[in-house]
Amino acid sequence: MSLLRITSRKRSKTVSIESNNWGRWGADDERGALNLIDAEKILSSLALVEKGVIISLAQPTGPGHGAPPHRNPVSRFMDRDAGDYALGARAPGGFKFAEDSIALPTHSGTHIDALAHTWSGDALYNNFPASNIRSTKGAVKLGAEKLGSIVTRGVLLDFVKLFGGPLKPSQEISAADLKQAYEDLGLSPQPGDAVLIRTGWWKTMGGEKEYFDLEPGISEDGALYLANCEASLVGSDNYAVEVQPDPDGKVFPVHLALMHQFGIPLVENLDLEELAQSNVNTFLFILLPLRLEGSTASPATPIALI
Repeated sequence: MSLLRITSRKRSKTVSIESNNWGRWGADDERGALNLIDAEKILSSLALVEKGVIISLAQPTGPGHGAPPHRNPVSRFMDRDAGDYALGARAPGGFKFAEDSIALPTHSGTHIDALAHTWSGDALYNNFPASNIRSTKGAVKLGAEKLGSIVTRGVLLDFVKLFGGPLKPSQEISAADLKQAYEDLGLSPQPGDAVLIRTGWWKTMGGEKEYFDLEPGISEDGALYLANCEASLVGSDNYAVEVQPDPDGKVFPVHLALMHQFGIPLVENLDLEELAQSNVNTFLFILLPLRLEGSTASPATPIALI
């Protein structure tokens, strides 16, 4: 993959994508940059576990949590509860039970976007025709079931600490900021890393309308920097990973750059507070998507092992 040109110190006004990952792992590839996580990468990542401590990176999900106004809310339906027994339901031998069903948009709460989630023009990632996204069958190509299990080195870039406090509404994280963050932490990007970006936005604005409308996040040139670093996925403690609204008036350019061009899935709505308090910046990252055939995302509870 050729290097990407990033033309300014703070933020490029004209960002050119000189390369992408289409065809890099073959014409039939549906995993994208997750292919960078090989056996050697997994084994080296296991060595990062020193304390045997598990930290959940997921926000709570359920009715009233995690869904923006334009999506259906998360709903719970009780199939059997104590009320059934109060009304005379049989309880053989005294045994009673409760069961429920849930309905939730796959892009609510903490989730990973499948590569079928976004595109431009008539082609999905890796040049699959956009006609493969159908209302009757879902994502015939690049669905959530193609993501597979993810075990790799996680890297926390904590901009709350690096900037001296939670980021402000619509504050950008540029390529220069990302590069400086690595240098300040004494880290070097490695192919296959899961790069997690803490903005403080979830703790500051979680549950408020502004959480979905005015989030700080990475800029387009920041996305290209991470693609050039060969990240396998990028996640953040906000709604869409990228700064909103885009300062140049574009519509989700980071989504298009990372997922559509480079096949890098996004993990959205993370809770990075406990991980930040651990003062650990590299860790074993594990995320197991649900094998939701044809879905454009999967709810998940990613974890960090330190």
